[in-house]
Amino acid sequence: MSIGAVLAQLRGDFPDVTISKIRFLEAEGLVQPGRTPSGYRQFAAADVERLRFVLAAQRDHYLPLKVIKEQLDAADSGAGPTAALPRPPRRLVPIDAPAENVGLPVADDFTVGKELRLTREELLEQAGIDAPALAELQQYGLVRPGPAGFFDPDAVLVARTVKAMTEFGIEPRHLRAFRAAADREVGLLEQIVTPVYRHRDPEAKSRADEVVRELAALSVTLHTLLVKAGIRGVAGC
Repeated sequence: MSIGAVLAQLRGDFPDVTISKIRFLEAEGLVQPGRTPSGYRQFAAADVERLRFVLAAQRDHYLPLKVIKEQLDAADSGAGPTAALPRPPRRLVPIDAPAENVGLPVADDFTVGKELRLTREELLEQAGIDAPALAELQQYGLVRPGPAGFFDPDAVLVARTVKAMTEFGIEPRHLRAFRAAADREVGLLEQIVTPVYRHRDPEAKSRADEVVRELAALSVTLHTLLVKAGIRGVAGC
């Protein structure tokens, strides 16, 4: 079957899976589909079950890909369990979820990579704001430079978002509650994962990284849904 057909089969249990994710897992050696004479991927039913196992292990057990691959390699060599691969028992978003739920954040959105570093001048230019506006954003904690004085790309998005909100009469000082709420959410996640990060086991750190990403996605999703529910009340829907 094609990669699109595989995606359709997996989406019921894993609403956040994408074609890019499947290709990434292939590149990491976790699944090896065949190829048609013209070079297109051709997945077998066993490949789909293998992908289910990988996605469930990531989501439900927070296992890093290295550990998952070792388990699969052991099963392939006969050194590990070869029983039917587990199907996930839960769904974050039901298969028949309304289209309005599409676009909610997923764990991969919170992956921390090697970010670009922007100078103050670059931030001003890319965000389309002036120096006094940036000073106000910093005053209320909405934008924070790193230890070396550089800004990350998210600071540009924050600045643009606040700029758009000012057109509705909302000033940065009105948004201090957003900063405080975000800090409280981060503090809660920190309490949960800090004990795991203290372990010297590299696998424990990888698990903690995945846990914090998934919890961050769930936290932002909950916030989004609560705001949507509140807006329905305001709008009388």
